[in-house]
Amino acid sequence: MSTKTLVQQLSQPYAEALLETAKKSNSVDTIVEDVNIVLQILSESTSLTEFLKNPLINITSKKEAVKKLFDNQLNKELLVFILLLIDRKRISYLSDILNRYLEFVYALESFVVADVITSIQFTDQQKQDLIKKLQQMTGKNNVQLNIALDSSLIAGFTIQIGSKIIDTSLKGQLKEIGYFLGASNK
Repeated sequence: MSTKTLVQQLSQPYAEALLETAKKSNSVDTIVEDVNIVLQILSESTSLTEFLKNPLINITSKKEAVKKLFDNQLNKELLVFILLLIDRKRISYLSDILNRYLEFVYALESFVVADVITSIQFTDQQKQDLIKKLQQMTGKNNVQLNIALDSSLIAGFTIQIGSKIIDTSLKGQLKEIGYFLGASNK
């Protein structure tokens, strides 16, 4: 097993626990901001990183340093979480855990991009209705429409989300009928 895989296995349950805590306290966004602050500080301060990772420095000293540095600066849940990592001797994985947390949050709040090709320009109401329908279909809260005009469609539109295509155009329906008529003649 590679070191990277081991770090991922160690960081995942802690990142999941932090996400659950953030959800329960309705502070997911606040913790994201604070996580970014901590990650920036860790990337800019090699001495802090080395201090936290040093196994010869006792737990109490590490906790006192973290409290002095971050008390009244971070969300309470995140500060308690960092102190817990020190207690469990997992503080050396702090950056990996926090980055994994960010990955989970972005997946949770992910958005979907729908490429729409239409024969006519949509009104604002039609766009909103389509977004609502796609939110229901995909289960994603954020839907971005990329709309392109194609007069060869005759009527209707096509939607592509990832590899899935929904074709309501007259051109697509005629193609489908032609396929079935061609298949039935054989």
